[in-house]
Amino acid sequence: MDGSKKKGLLLRYIIAIVLLLIMIFPYLYMVLSSFADWTQVDRKLIPTHFTLKSYQWLLGGGESVIPRPWIHAFFNSFLVSAGSTLLMMASAIMVAYALAKIPFRGRSTINNFILFQMFFPAIILLIPTFLVIQRLGMYDSYLGMILPKAVSLFAVFMYTNFFKAIPDTFIEAAKLDGASDWQIMFKIVLPMSKSITTVIFLFLFMERWTELLWDMIVVKSDSLLTLNVLLSQMFGPYGGYPGPMYAASVLLTLPILIIFLIFSKKFKEGMQFTLK
Repeated sequence: MDGSKKKGLLLRYIIAIVLLLIMIFPYLYMVLSSFADWTQVDRKLIPTHFTLKSYQWLLGGGESVIPRPWIHAFFNSFLVSAGSTLLMMASAIMVAYALAKIPFRGRSTINNFILFQMFFPAIILLIPTFLVIQRLGMYDSYLGMILPKAVSLFAVFMYTNFFKAIPDTFIEAAKLDGASDWQIMFKIVLPMSKSITTVIFLFLFMERWTELLWDMIVVKSDSLLTLNVLLSQMFGPYGGYPGPMYAASVLLTLPILIIFLIFSKKFKEGMQFTLK
């Protein structure tokens, strides 16, 4: 490799490192500030004194005057996100299998309708959905947070395209052996879809985990607040406690980071399919 090529490669590495640092610095700043001494939070770009005071304050309930159920809010976020994600994936698998592998009249129309609906912003259905939930008596409940998020057109679209790529010979051979559509779906098609399932799961869980607007509207009890809603309320009474705010933000992003690291290999495989 001659000198000019080495210089060009070195320049690309430098640019890549600089861009990477720019991307990760906000998260790094948040983590450092969550451990920083309260006298240095938002006063120094890179703190020099560190403590666990923010996390102790946060998990201990905060000020006794206006205590907040941080641990319970974290549990609420996990319960709602996991329940909604599982329902979204289950409904998407069944709908996508029918659209991809079961011939019936109107299948292409339904496919086009799903694609058409994906271009509509979800906020236009916010008020009608709220009124339905209220009429059904699910306002201020876990069901009110979970059920309206039980269907994902994105997941249906992704699964449908992946299932179409699975050769029909597998389906026909299973039917000759007497397998039903349910058995084919869960014992043949789904095990072959681990990579795309990982991608869909991560996107859906992350989307539901970071949901704020719907949870603010449908819940009024403190015992049902999710961590996102609790964080949004911190800017009022807890505006004078930036350290715990950063600590709560770290706790909010931690599950997403852990799940991504666990499923990173399958996620890369799934993304390779989606980019083809």
